[in-house]
Amino acid sequence: MSDINSHLWALLFDGVWITVQLTVFSAALGAVVAFVVGTARTHRLWIVRFVSGAYFEMFRGTSALVLMIWVFFVVPLTLGWQLVPMWAAVLTLGCTYGAYGSEIVRGAVAAVPPAQREAGVALGFTPAQRMRKIVLPQAWPEMVPPFNNLLIELLKGTALVSVLGVGDITFAAQLVRNATGQSAPVYTVILVMYFVLAFLLTRVMRLVERRAKASVGRTPPKGSIATALSRPGPGKADAGRPQDLVAGSSAAPGGAS
Repeated sequence: MSDINSHLWALLFDGVWITVQLTVFSAALGAVVAFVVGTARTHRLWIVRFVSGAYFEMFRGTSALVLMIWVFFVVPLTLGWQLVPMWAAVLTLGCTYGAYGSEIVRGAVAAVPPAQREAGVALGFTPAQRMRKIVLPQAWPEMVPPFNNLLIELLKGTALVSVLGVGDITFAAQLVRNATGQSAPVYTVILVMYFVLAFLLTRVMRLVERRAKASVGRTPPKGSIATALSRPGPGKADAGRPQDLVAGSSAAPGGAS
């Protein structure tokens, strides 16, 4: 009996791996959708803005759960082929959260000062070059914090795939609960599992944010030489400044010439 219970509880850890895969694949698809739709919503042609805006409004106004069921059960009736539950879930989550992410991209791109774009025009850059070399590098650091929140929401949204029979954490918890009748321990464990995964995602995204800001000269990466030089030691508030080091090296000790 104990071996059976151990096997059932092991299903939860198998579900963690499925949840991680769902999150990674859906996030990858969602990132592509977010950047394509988000930049298209700032396009100079109205038809491009209209189509991308229609996509955003459609996915923002529909339930991800209902859409997932529709993709899995209704699409095969019209197209004659059916996605496996795992990829039906990835497609739905990626397109849905990608639509939410497109608003983050649009807002960050719009926040770049117009003078930066004008500088690109003066340099003879094409619109694509201005977007790739000037706008996106400056907008990217502003996207990372809201993308962090969206990624955590995506992680928690993967629980919806249990309705399709995908063996994620939530589906495994339902199996264990039905077999053991232990509701409180099972759902307490999966709460902790989701929290740990979300915490790890947050730490990774904080690192990405620091490096994104360092790439545009806003904040040096943690532990870099620039951070060490800018942090004064005790009783030496000005001794660690680079300009003082340069000045000190040029002075002759003891007044010798």
